[in-house]
Amino acid sequence: MSDIIQLLPDHVANQIAAGEVVQRPASVVKELLENAIDAQASTIKLLVKDAGKTLIQVIDNGLGMSETDARLSFERHATSKIKEAKDLFNLHTKGFRGEALASIAAIAHVALKTKQEGQELGTQLVIEGSKVISQEPIANPTGSSVAVKNLFYNIPARRNFLKSNAVETRHIISEFQRVALAHPNIAFSFYHNDHNVYQLASSNLRQRIVGVFGKKTNEKLVPINEETELVNISGFIAKPEFAKKKRGEQFFFANNRFIKSNYLNHAVTTGFEGLLGQGYCPTYFLYLTVPTEQIDINIHPTKTEVKFENEQALYAIIKSTIKHSLGQYQVAPVLDFERNASFDVPYDYKDKAVGTPKINVDSDFNPFKENYSKKPETTNWEELYKTDAFANNEIESEPITGDLFEGHDKTNAQVCMQIRNTYILSAIKSGLVLIDQNLAHQRILYEDFLTKITLEESASQQLLFPLNLGFNKQDVQLIKRLISDFESIGFKITFKKEDEIVVKGMPITVKESQVQSLIESLLDAIQNQTKDSNYSQSDCISKSLARSLAIKKGISLSTKEQEELLNNLFSCKEPSVSPQGKATFITLSLEDIEKKFNAF
Repeated sequence: MSDIIQLLPDHVANQIAAGEVVQRPASVVKELLENAIDAQASTIKLLVKDAGKTLIQVIDNGLGMSETDARLSFERHATSKIKEAKDLFNLHTKGFRGEALASIAAIAHVALKTKQEGQELGTQLVIEGSKVISQEPIANPTGSSVAVKNLFYNIPARRNFLKSNAVETRHIISEFQRVALAHPNIAFSFYHNDHNVYQLASSNLRQRIVGVFGKKTNEKLVPINEETELVNISGFIAKPEFAKKKRGEQFFFANNRFIKSNYLNHAVTTGFEGLLGQGYCPTYFLYLTVPTEQIDINIHPTKTEVKFENEQALYAIIKSTIKHSLGQYQVAPVLDFERNASFDVPYDYKDKAVGTPKINVDSDFNPFKENYSKKPETTNWEELYKTDAFANNEIESEPITGDLFEGHDKTNAQVCMQIRNTYILSAIKSGLVLIDQNLAHQRILYEDFLTKITLEESASQQLLFPLNLGFNKQDVQLIKRLISDFESIGFKITFKKEDEIVVKGMPITVKESQVQSLIESLLDAIQNQTKDSNYSQSDCISKSLARSLAIKKGISLSTKEQEELLNNLFSCKEPSVSPQGKATFITLSLEDIEKKFNAF
């Protein structure tokens, strides 16, 4: 039998490796930005076109590379960061695997321009699908420029699996934010389709957070600072009242490297115990500094999942640090042992209103008259009780009848009953119908909003005091692009700054306290819309609004409200399914009921 095992060609091996390292355009952005940081750059510029599908370019003013190093950097496992296996447990750089550039060059067109300080000429290298097309000297400033074009051009299946431009851009922005937050001392700029998304000067950590997430963020931040033998923790957490229902602004950094850890995230959430509403998530920017030998970064190709040597102790320290900072800055209540309890209001009178004292005045009193007239006193007080005080009083009462529902047509009366404040049970001609109040209301609101967006404008309530709301720059740009859709559902929005909007009017069904979270939900739904979705943005907005404003489970409804919900549901075009395709009600026929009883 002939041999069947063979070595793969280098270009095939590189494409397989690329599948681990390069999952989407954001993966390329991460690797190139980290290479620029390792090159000791103080200024880094990111250029992106068509969500990274056409171009991703990173320009830095770092150390640059020699002609030999430029060529060698695209070989697999070629790196300047480590020399032996033990170096993996003493890492001080971002990249160390030596496979990023090789993997990227295997699935894209790459152009590298680089020059070291002191050299007259730099080097330009052009590679397509792991094949070197050209290498020549060029005039170039000190530093490097790496341009990645036509990502996945030779793997069309991978390219087809990419999401819409909005979703891929969102992932790129997330990677950029993580790198920028980890290195506030480096100046970053980010351009997408020639539009300036971020322009971040070298600054301290607080200024960098405000630069990334807007000026409104500054008032939300509570400093964190704790030094122990095991770990040093610094950074900021947001005050509980600014918590959000989405987990967007949660950042953990270990030794200036962004990491993901559900275990440590739970520690932070536990530290906020009792201060957050149901379903809300805390915002935090926490920086952990641990000895390099106590952390293992080399457990996943993306290097975002790490392993700590003593996670349980780290959990306890983070939890305690959060609680301590919330109390120290008077965000959470603390015990005051210096307070004199004798000045406290007695518990029985705590919630009682203060009454106005009554003053009795004798109108017949005259201090200048010796014998002023006094009201006669009743000596025979027993006589007071001989009078029938209720003789002339009539007591209201309803006539007693044999049937409380007399006069009503019981055969046509619609009887509703709410079950556990979640479902509505009603009788129909064929049996019973059980309705999910949340899904049913979503269907009602969805069709209502969709009609108003596409056919007519929704009624808007004008605000006496306009709301100034802070958003990321990219969110404000998205609101500008969708302003006509926002106005059609009742919002009246003007733009004040790059990271702030002014809401002057809102839909009549929305409360002021809901506006910020509602707009955030709308933007999140639009940004997560898949490329192959057959639905319009109007449909996406209507679904998001319906989901946010629908009656939630656990809300008690009056009989009139239950009947109104039923009538509105069955007036819809598609009453049987919610906007997400779930059943809004189920029916139980008389035959089914009889079968249940006859089964015993």
